[in-house]
Amino acid sequence: MPPFPSHARQVPPIRRIPRAQRVPAAAYRAGNDGTGLTPRDAMHAPGPQVDEHMMVDVALSVLIGARVPHLLLQDADGRCTGLVTRDQLAAHRGGSWYTDPTRLRDIPLDRGPFTPSTTVLDDAEAAMRVRTLDVSPVVDEQGYALGVLALTP
Repeated sequence: MPPFPSHARQVPPIRRIPRAQRVPAAAYRAGNDGTGLTPRDAMHAPGPQVDEHMMVDVALSVLIGARVPHLLLQDADGRCTGLVTRDQLAAHRGGSWYTDPTRLRDIPLDRGPFTPSTTVLDDAEAAMRVRTLDVSPVVDEQGYALGVLALTP
């Protein structure tokens, strides 16, 4: 009896690329190989997405409960409107103005421009470094979050 059922999909063998046609690893990482590496190739899952009208207290609870370093904010249509980190929420919570309920849309946070999924990966990384961002949402042409791009030290 075969180890897999007869209706199981057969996987084609791995195609070997001749050494002369291989792209050097450094060129591949740099995006100079013509493959067009994009943020979509390097992004992580977006994680929790919350409404920008959510209260800061609730957002902090969601962030702690989900055990994630950031939340993506979205508008009523589901488009990405910002990214807020635990440090930003904690800083707001510790301020003297904290006595009034505050919505996420009312606190200072990164509201874009976000990383388009179609840009070249090197350009996205350079833009993040110029803006001193560790994490940036990756959005599609309509502004919906597809994931997050994180810089590594």
